[in-house]
Amino acid sequence: MDIDDILREADPEFYSTPGDDGDLEALTRAWVAERSAPELLDWPSNGLIERANEKIQRQIEKVEVMTGDMDPKTNFSLIVIQTELERWKYLVRGFLRARLAKIDKHTLHYLSSPSLRSRLSPSEISFATRHQALLHEHYLSSFLQSFPPQLRNLDDTAGGISMVDAPDLDTAVFIRALKDCLVETQGGVAEEVVEALAGEVLIARCVVWSRHVTQNTIHNGELDRVGSGLRVSLRWVKYITGPGEPWPE
Repeated sequence: MDIDDILREADPEFYSTPGDDGDLEALTRAWVAERSAPELLDWPSNGLIERANEKIQRQIEKVEVMTGDMDPKTNFSLIVIQTELERWKYLVRGFLRARLAKIDKHTLHYLSSPSLRSRLSPSEISFATRHQALLHEHYLSSFLQSFPPQLRNLDDTAGGISMVDAPDLDTAVFIRALKDCLVETQGGVAEEVVEALAGEVLIARCVVWSRHVTQNTIHNGELDRVGSGLRVSLRWVKYITGPGEPWPE
């Protein structure tokens, strides 16, 4: 008997729900991708987070019922369910915290256009709007009121220089090939097609990843983000270039 058998025995209706394992895997991948990406990714449009919250609420109710039952036979099952509950809660909290950190850092950027606002959930849009309003009121009362009216905007683009801070899309990300596929890159001179075998890990600028997202390569299950920075041993990494000058030297 493994952990899944114990969970199904404790709550057959809940833990035999079709797609339950798929939701956990999808949530894990969304959490890893969000933490790894320098920019805010699209809010899951398939109801993943909503389903995860419903599962967490049901597990909490189940734990409360089992806690009132002092039968020693259920003690171990209760521990397993509580552990599973904490796993779901950890993933959801980590996913939301990663997103809120990016929204907090680049609030004006994500509110600047409809395409960027579409990446946020309704709750995140409300948070970002209120957060920016409070920040502007604070700046205004602290020092902006002493400036001329034309210099009080926080999104000024005079002189071709924008005051809106945007994510650095030249940041390196690691990408794992889920199956054999071709990855189109742009080097300093010309475009190049790199063959990626299943299981290989590529390192590229975030803009390369973003272009493949728009081309639905990611949604076809060919590529998956696995990290950012230099966290993977370089002997397992194949380097591919992105737009602009080659990176690194």
